Amino acid sequence: MRYVKYLTLGTVLLFAACADNAEKEEETVIKQTPVELSEAVGSPEYDGAKLSVQSVTALEEDGKVNVGFNFSVENYELMSQTADADVKMCANSAKGQHIHFILDNQPYAALYEPHHQVVLEKNTEHYLLAFLSRSYHESVKSEGASILYHFKVTEDGKVEKLDDPTTPMLFYSRPKGQYVGAANTDKLLFDFFPWNTEIGADGNHVLAHIKGNNVDTTMVITDWKAYFLHHIPTGTPEITLTLVDKDGNPIEGSMTKVTREFTLATEEPLPAE
Repeated sequence: MRYVKYLTLGTVLLFAACADNAEKEEETVIKQTPVELSEAVGSPEYDGAKLSVQSVTALEEDGKVNVGFNFSVENYELMSQTADADVKMCANSAKGQHIHFILDNQPYAALYEPHHQVVLEKNTEHYLLAFLSRSYHESVKSEGASILYHFKVTEDGKVEKLDDPTTPMLFYSRPKGQYVGAANTDKLLFDFFPWNTEIGADGNHVLAHIKGNNVDTTMVITDWKAYFLHHIPTGTPEITLTLVDKDGNPIEGSMTKVTREFTLATEEPLPAE
């Protein structure tokens, strides 16, 4: 027998698909606490913070192109600790506030200074999302604190800015990387970044499919906020984010679906990959 168990948390609907064997289902429920989601509340606001691309450079080397981005940051202090970092009780960067640099929906680079370089192939097209981040990696969602830069690397090794995209997009931010110890694994910041769309119960929304040891859960997210994930089992779970329309149909286009693995361990050393 196969059943679906669900519960509602505010505007988040959780579905947990369980195993076919009834005995295994009962055993799984006993051993694995259901995944929970709570809102990350009380974070400092930065309504006047601004992030923009100041310049982009390109240098060809060994057949590839070293592309450099220089950013301008206003009304936001990189490398300082966010005011409530000591009470948020989640993974926090000792280096302080930074920029999340997400190229083509790959894992972000944390920039503590407003510049970064990447090596790219010629004749390729790319989408860069960058936004200001609190020291505990929660995105600043106010207007002006993020940019999307659509560009291509030409056959002759130059960077050509392309038209700003107009279609809905969805970028993954957290969880990311490795988390070790109960203090870091019990409460995971869950954050994503939509572009060219609003998220709502009567419009486009996000499906977050979480898979891990004895866990197979889909969350329907209708509010763009930062959340905390609880009770994710140790190991190498993964989250797939999909941007869907009001009827739950996946939205076609660039950057509308992304899967990310991360590692949770109770102690060092981490499990061998």
